[in-house]
Amino acid sequence: MLFMALLTISEVARQVGLKPSAIRYYERIGILPKAQRASGQRRYDNTVLYRLALVQRSRQMGFTLDEVRKLFFGFRTAIPVSDRWKKLSERKLAELDALAEQIKAMKALLKSMTEKCNCSALDQCGRGIFLSSCGDSKATSIDRPAK
Repeated sequence: MLFMALLTISEVARQVGLKPSAIRYYERIGILPKAQRASGQRRYDNTVLYRLALVQRSRQMGFTLDEVRKLFFGFRTAIPVSDRWKKLSERKLAELDALAEQIKAMKALLKSMTEKCNCSALDQCGRGIFLSSCGDSKATSIDRPAK
């Protein structure tokens, strides 16, 4: 019989570059299976390192912990992992495309503000923003006294 040494939570944490509290949290939310116990201490086999590698890579790609959980448990077991990645990646890419558009619009606004704002007071700046976004009809009613 082949003996496989079980790792302590500190050993796992050191090998994957996480804090033990993160590993306990992943266990608590179900991303990691419950650890075996020896003298009250958590003990893990090497497969926990592989699962944590998947979790960390997923997080680097911008996946939330809920999305990571979906990768592990949100599909029928017959669905290959590659198909799971494709499905989740398509969603994440669409989300990133939308975010890129938002960033593009924000950059345009920032550029416009830095080029066009010559205001000396916040009220003056706010008035300019208000008038430029509200159209001429509101601008004339604000600018001109009522007859």
